[in-house]
Amino acid sequence: MQSANDKFKVVGTHLDDAEKISKPSLSYWKDVFIRFRKNKLAMFGIVLLIILIFMAIFGPYMTEYDYASNDLANKNQPPSAEHWFGTDDLGRDMFARTWEGARISIFIGVAAALIDLFIGVAWGGIAGYKGGRTDEIMMRGADVLSGIPYLLLVILLMVVLGQSLGTMIIAMTITGWINMSRIVRGQVLSLKNQEFVLASKTLGANTTRIMGKHLIPNSMGPILVTMTLTIPSAIFTEAYLGFLGLGLTPPLASWGTMANDGLPALRYYPWRLFFPAIFICLTIFAFNVVGDGLRDALDPRSRK
Repeated sequence: MQSANDKFKVVGTHLDDAEKISKPSLSYWKDVFIRFRKNKLAMFGIVLLIILIFMAIFGPYMTEYDYASNDLANKNQPPSAEHWFGTDDLGRDMFARTWEGARISIFIGVAAALIDLFIGVAWGGIAGYKGGRTDEIMMRGADVLSGIPYLLLVILLMVVLGQSLGTMIIAMTITGWINMSRIVRGQVLSLKNQEFVLASKTLGANTTRIMGKHLIPNSMGPILVTMTLTIPSAIFTEAYLGFLGLGLTPPLASWGTMANDGLPALRYYPWRLFFPAIFICLTIFAFNVVGDGLRDALDPRSRK
């Protein structure tokens, strides 16, 4: 018969067994990636974006027709084996124009988001780190700009400065960086009194080093989410301007200008509006679900 001590005997652990069951610790960003990868909708968005970007790069080369070449003898042809997306009222191939338009629309979205990123991070970072009167003056200036209706300002600048790619990007970014600056400022305010920042100050690090090595890198989560959600907003703004007739001038094509050309023909030639409209929707949807998935992966409350 076993004694009580035998029943509750401590079982030792061999070193070899411990190594087998040990698990290496995950870095913060690897943990974020694992949780992001588990989000099926976000991964679908990534795949969709890859396909759209691939077609934007290579799509115009997949057809023998040029996006700007007129062929009045074949105008308003429905989708066929010869013209996969049909033709428009000038006989231009809609497949070539759709993917040429994708290049411009996606480029505008990414360019506007990058400019918003640089201005917003610099403005919000300095305001949050300096604090006091500097913070007050800088953020009140941002508040004044944010009080101007965004679309009204963009439309006004397009009318005054002319319809061009550069003008459109500038118009979008005049006030587009404000949301980014507020997010970065909030992050910097919450981080600047942390021990690792105070230690860096004690060791003599200057403002530039503290911002570049500690504050901005530790704010990258919200920055990336905001940037990801800024791109579809810029794409929609471009489409809206093009739809109003304030987009790029011919023969350049964007999804917005194509939608503007296709609307009057909707009743008889619906494919002229359908293709640019569906790809605008798919692109905005893809960026939004990726942004939402990234935000969920970065949310500490989603950690197990």
